[in-house]
Amino acid sequence: MAGEIPESLWIRVAERAYRVCEYCLVHEDDLYHGCEVDHIISVKHGGTTTEANLAFACFHCNRHKGSDLGSISRVSGKLVRFFNPRNDRWNAHFQSQDGEIEGLTEIGEVTARILEFNQPERLTLRRLLTNSGRYPSIGALALLRE
Repeated sequence: MAGEIPESLWIRVAERAYRVCEYCLVHEDDLYHGCEVDHIISVKHGGTTTEANLAFACFHCNRHKGSDLGSISRVSGKLVRFFNPRNDRWNAHFQSQDGEIEGLTEIGEVTARILEFNQPERLTLRRLLTNSGRYPSIGALALLRE
């Protein structure tokens, strides 16, 4: 199958991300469903199963993103691509305060909205993790420095 990810590649992608969702920055240990490897550009849109096109994503971010590449911006009304963890810096497109993730750019806005970063249960989880010192995790902080 074209989109199947070999175990050795899956492990490299997970370790590169410090086992943190590269979209919402929650560590896989703090998630009921854990994390998966996401094709940033889906196979059906010509994306490849290579490290350069793969991101570590929590179940929720990956399911909401699906095979989409972007969405219509509420700011400009134009089609805007999603945040790409391989090419974009998280802090350039998002900020997190009290567990809420706010998009700072159109890329951030469409990504946060479509991936439902601030859906009530996800927001509650990040607030609980923030209060217990687990969000952002050490791995997430390392990702933000890269």
